[in-house]
Amino acid sequence: MVEHVGEHSLIGQPDHGRIRPLKREEIDRVLDRMTEGLPKAGRILLVPPDITRLYSFAGVITSYLYKKLSVDALVRILPATGTHRPMTPRERCLLFGRDIPDHAFLIHDWRRDTVDIGTVPGSYCAEVSAGRYTGDICAQVNHRIVDQSYDLILSIGQVVPHEVTGMSNYTKNILVGLGGPRIINESHMLGAVCNLETIMGNTDTPVRAVFDYIEEHFLKQAPLMYILTVTSRAREDTKVHGIFTGASRQVFEHAASLARKCNITYLPKAVKKVVAYLEPEEFSSFWVGNKAVYRTRMMIRDGGELLVIAPGLTNFGENPEVDRMIRRYGYRGTERTMELVRKGSFADMAMVPAHMIHSSSEGRFKITYAVNPRKLPLREVQAAGYGCMDVAEALKRYPVTCMEDGMQRMEDGEEIYVVKSPALGVWKARRD
Repeated sequence: MVEHVGEHSLIGQPDHGRIRPLKREEIDRVLDRMTEGLPKAGRILLVPPDITRLYSFAGVITSYLYKKLSVDALVRILPATGTHRPMTPRERCLLFGRDIPDHAFLIHDWRRDTVDIGTVPGSYCAEVSAGRYTGDICAQVNHRIVDQSYDLILSIGQVVPHEVTGMSNYTKNILVGLGGPRIINESHMLGAVCNLETIMGNTDTPVRAVFDYIEEHFLKQAPLMYILTVTSRAREDTKVHGIFTGASRQVFEHAASLARKCNITYLPKAVKKVVAYLEPEEFSSFWVGNKAVYRTRMMIRDGGELLVIAPGLTNFGENPEVDRMIRRYGYRGTERTMELVRKGSFADMAMVPAHMIHSSSEGRFKITYAVNPRKLPLREVQAAGYGCMDVAEALKRYPVTCMEDGMQRMEDGEEIYVVKSPALGVWKARRD
């Protein structure tokens, strides 16, 4: 356990209602002060996110810390991939740069590398979910977190509104990013039955309460410390508005407070059509890309449409088993999905129906995906329950890479709302 580690943070000053981005030298100073106060450690594990958090700035921080800490310690990097596929060498280079040697990277196998560390009783789950979820939740983490392989573990990542936990990161980076089958499945189903509209953007949620229980009861001896960022994106650049370091939940709370200011956009009224864009370098599956659905659904009026322009999509799931299930059952809404759950269609894979529930508009608005038909046939998108079109046609009509975020009027008078980085926030229409 890391004790008495000084907490360091820096937040950009408000500027015309927005939090100004930090300069790189300001971020480095925070990291330098943090490392000066660290306990002596001969073996250090860095736990950053994977390529699906390309704009978290965590890759830059990881590279900086690796260079600094590896002078005096053995440093390894274990990306918190959760159920995602391992990163390719090209993706590692894109996220972390070219200066970290290949041998420094480890791979998390969510099915084989985890150990059970305790159980959250069903009575507690029922209490925090108002009776919606009554089963036990088994806490599983990568063995390196608890087997004393490392003297210090630095978990690095971005706090942003999230459909399962309310706000991402902190212990989620460990318990899901380095979690095993049971905790991933069970926590995602807990989040799904509690309705993402009531969860997204909140610090205190049913899943977060379960993670707090696990941290308090089963992770106290792990030498964990957190480095959390709050970021946005403008004109192809990542803007860091705050960085927070320390070992307590208060670090997460401060970051979440800032993220609510920087990453939640309130609209005066719901819009008819949203056009979202998924960067091909960052999104290759619906499993991750459907953040475009989760994060925008609260801004779309009944009878409206979400068009997701996704040139990089090649699969539905991040692994073959999940991919097969999504292709077989599709995105059909909560009622149909829960009927399949009751029939036992998703044995030991509860995260899949949870994803399906989050990924449906429940018939309230139309969802259309524009994909590259050479990478993913349009008929397969349609078979999964979405409308579809050729990405070339979509980009000709809506050249989003050259457009600004927000309300736009096309030449023929059509009004759309552009969201170029849906994973970096949530958009909500104010309701009377």
